[in-house]
Amino acid sequence: MSPDFPAYAPSEEHDLLRQTVRELAEAKIAPAAADVDENARFPQEALDALVQNDLHAVHVPETYGGNGADALATVIVIEEVARACASSSLIPAVNKLGSVPVLLSGSEELKKRYLAPMARGEAMFSYALSEAEAGSDAAGMKTRAVRDGDHWVLNGAKMWITNAGVSEYYTVMAVTDPSKGAKGISAFVVEKSDPGVSFGPKEKKLGIKGSPTRQVILDDVRIPADRIIGEEGTGFKTALATLDHTRITIAAQALGIAQGALDYAIGYVKERRQFGKPISDFQGVQFMIADMAMKLEGARQLTYHAAIKSERAFHGETVPDLTFVSSACKCLASDVAMDVTTDAVQLLGGYGYTSDFPVERMMRDAKITQIYEGTNQIQRVVMARQLLK
Repeated sequence: MSPDFPAYAPSEEHDLLRQTVRELAEAKIAPAAADVDENARFPQEALDALVQNDLHAVHVPETYGGNGADALATVIVIEEVARACASSSLIPAVNKLGSVPVLLSGSEELKKRYLAPMARGEAMFSYALSEAEAGSDAAGMKTRAVRDGDHWVLNGAKMWITNAGVSEYYTVMAVTDPSKGAKGISAFVVEKSDPGVSFGPKEKKLGIKGSPTRQVILDDVRIPADRIIGEEGTGFKTALATLDHTRITIAAQALGIAQGALDYAIGYVKERRQFGKPISDFQGVQFMIADMAMKLEGARQLTYHAAIKSERAFHGETVPDLTFVSSACKCLASDVAMDVTTDAVQLLGGYGYTSDFPVERMMRDAKITQIYEGTNQIQRVVMARQLLK
């Protein structure tokens, strides 16, 4: 093979980034992960550490004061933070989710106004698409935006909004022309401080307890007309295009959770002794570890492959299978994360079932990756449609 042939692997810079984020996560984020989970509190120490090291929103282009990191670098950051604390990994993940609509479709003025403060660590960005009666059927939303001179007036309630109440900015999808169905939906930037914006109580959740999930309630929220993202009626198209890129970040979170569980389980089985020897000497345990690592590495390669396609698409290249691979990696990685964390609990036996050890938290955290940003059943629908169209 020619030495000039590009290796199908992350670059040296990506590997160095992984090492940097892992060291930071182990030193500053992992020690608080159990307390964050137990007390369902926002991981402020993680946000502070990520901002201090410029890792909270690495995807923001240099033009707007960001690092200009590629999609694979963003995946690696999220993966390594999730290995320590899944709740904390939603800081960089949701910052990307909330801001990608602005990057894809927003005016230059909108990009400068909202991406720069996020890049500086002064604000977080959330994404408000789902509603109580419009989850998988997002086009069935009821939130309305009505034009009034130089303003839009928004009314409605968005549900399951990650980091709601903490984020300063929200990408909100709302119906501007009810007669046009999905083509009558538009996207807007709403600020936490806008009069009429409020938040429901925090949801009491199985996992990712450190990331607040709340309703975003819009009661006659009046915003300037220039806060529309793209042209009127293009909001749903922007929403779907956004998910093509950000499903990959959920796959990254799932990879990190699974890797954290696998690493802990390997350490445990090498130390735990039964019948006079480490349980890692038993072939049944070895097969479990091998299967966990094999499935995880398969999911990782698909996720990295999808991240490269996402990056190419962001630079204007037509990538016909981006929707398929982004759905595939999210679906596979989240299913693998559930399998791996469940097996990690099994390998720890009774200890795995207690909160004194982290794998039960990781198992609970893994579950949501099969649900949000499109359930895995919906991902299979998306993949099938892509294959059969």
